[in-house]
Amino acid sequence: MYRLKKHGYSAFLVGGCIRDLILGKVPKDFDITTNATPDQIQKIFRNCRLVGRRFRLAHILFGKEIIEVATFRGAHNPDEINIADNSRSANISRRSQSGMLLRDNVYGTIEQDAERRDFTLNAFYYSVDDFTIRDYCNGLQDLHNGVIRLIGDPKTRYREDPVRMLRAIRFAAKLNMVIEPQTAAPIRDLAPLLKNIPAARLFDESVKLLQTGYGFATYQLLREYQLFGQLFPLLNPLVNQQLTHTSKNGDFVRHPSHKIEQSHLEKMVELVLENTDTRIASGKRINYAFLFAAFFWYPIRELAQHNAMEGGLPFNDAFSMAIGDILTEQCRVMTIPRRLTTVMSDIWRLQLRMSKRSAKRVFAILEHPKYRAAYDLLEMRATIEKGELVGLAKWWNEFQSASSDHKNVMIKQLPKSNRSRAKH
Repeated sequence: MYRLKKHGYSAFLVGGCIRDLILGKVPKDFDITTNATPDQIQKIFRNCRLVGRRFRLAHILFGKEIIEVATFRGAHNPDEINIADNSRSANISRRSQSGMLLRDNVYGTIEQDAERRDFTLNAFYYSVDDFTIRDYCNGLQDLHNGVIRLIGDPKTRYREDPVRMLRAIRFAAKLNMVIEPQTAAPIRDLAPLLKNIPAARLFDESVKLLQTGYGFATYQLLREYQLFGQLFPLLNPLVNQQLTHTSKNGDFVRHPSHKIEQSHLEKMVELVLENTDTRIASGKRINYAFLFAAFFWYPIRELAQHNAMEGGLPFNDAFSMAIGDILTEQCRVMTIPRRLTTVMSDIWRLQLRMSKRSAKRVFAILEHPKYRAAYDLLEMRATIEKGELVGLAKWWNEFQSASSDHKNVMIKQLPKSNRSRAKH
């Protein structure tokens, strides 16, 4: 910021880092905005690289740290729709037929930049000229009142970038705030616009939503605003809980409606999200693949059973086919990286192997690098389904910590016929 100032430009800390500091939280990163263009920034910093097509940004690299620097955004023409991009000029804006911004390299003043921010609580600017915070959109008042409010017309802003609907949910859950009624009103109707978002970007957003410490609260809001099915369309038909949002005496109140009998999938989704939140709160590491493995276990098992019955296939073949079909279908909506789908597949296949215990199998399973994650899923299944799985999970829990002599005793005690095969 001081170097930009030294070269005659203005520069401000902006957005979530200021919000978090006001709330007494530790920011995960710091962003800067300036009246210098990306090319001008690059001339000042050798350690700079320019990224982004939709909106050009400068990344300033300090070792492993990256400081994102954006040029003040300006007003654009909202009627400029579906224009062919034949220009190399930086100062352009392009929209799709649905109103989504495809290119947004329109530069302006700090006041215009504030109006282009998404939410009022992200439109704070900190200046090193006089060490003050500038609040152009009454964000401090909304922050004090615990309200998530979009800047501008909500329908237009959501159409510009449908991911803002997910961000509204994420901030409401993370900050324990409520979404202002006008900001919330269009979400259910515009939820299908998420289909226009690249699948890779939706994966990144899903990780921020569900695997950063407040996943359960986020899930409830995603269900409430009918966004969960946009991210996980294969899971939506199997989930039957309905949530409502009400306002009372001018205060925004969020509460669940009466639950009807939950499906196994619903119980699994809630259980794995609660466990993930607990691990993060305790400072423990999480396995990003595990949550998705838990999410899709029941759809895969159901499809495998269908494939086996309808196609007359051996269950293992039907199971492998179900894994491929489910992953292919989900990745059309959200691109789960191969490094994670490989782990997910190992966790699923180990569920079958763990139910068929023999001297040869159990030691090979125990040495598998994904055994611990597979056991955790088995334990969750036992909590949900009860029955034979409770005994199976108890056996593996005892076996994994037993001495070598006791392991041999436990194996000898297994039934010889099929070695106590539990249900899949």
